[in-house]
Amino acid sequence: MLDAPKPAASTWEIATTFNEISLSSFGGGLSAWSREMVVARRKWMDDPEFLSAMTICRILPGANQVNLAVFVGTKLNGMRGAAAALAGLIFMPTVLLMAIAALYAVFQHSHAVQHVLAGFAAAAVAMTLQMVWKTGRTTLTSVVPVLLFALTFVLNGVLRWPLWWTLLITAPLGIGWAWRRAHRRIKAQATLEPHAVPKAGATGAAP
Repeated sequence: MLDAPKPAASTWEIATTFNEISLSSFGGGLSAWSREMVVARRKWMDDPEFLSAMTICRILPGANQVNLAVFVGTKLNGMRGAAAALAGLIFMPTVLLMAIAALYAVFQHSHAVQHVLAGFAAAAVAMTLQMVWKTGRTTLTSVVPVLLFALTFVLNGVLRWPLWWTLLITAPLGIGWAWRRAHRRIKAQATLEPHAVPKAGATGAAP
């Protein structure tokens, strides 16, 4: 069986998509909008692949979303895709931020401005919770992922352990579980293959 072709996109499509992500997430919620565009709309990744990419990008140095843009762009169109994703993600926000910073310096004490910023923050929290709910429904489908999620939340979110210490505990557990699961799947497929029914035309017709 031939492998399915990898998803591909033009540099322009990548740039405009990440430009839409950056502008849609004005005020926060960048991770949620990244998932909405990359997974739900463009179908460039599925939820497990997106979460794996997000995990890698959070571990590596640098801004998480910049790392993710480079990851997705490289996957879709190599180095040109990475450059297009990075440009789309940061160009317009940089221009807008410079303009907003100039305005904020003048109107920073205005109550209306403070209320607007508070509204943006609330929307960002809602988008993040929406992403957690949607991705959780597709990935937390057995006991082990739920336990790993709970352990990570307690160590990093409640006890405030540094990310590296949390990963030193949860990463080996998650990798070991995933390896055993993949090994069992491969073994099961190998067991079933000798008993598979041959396709029509695979053997010659009886004379």
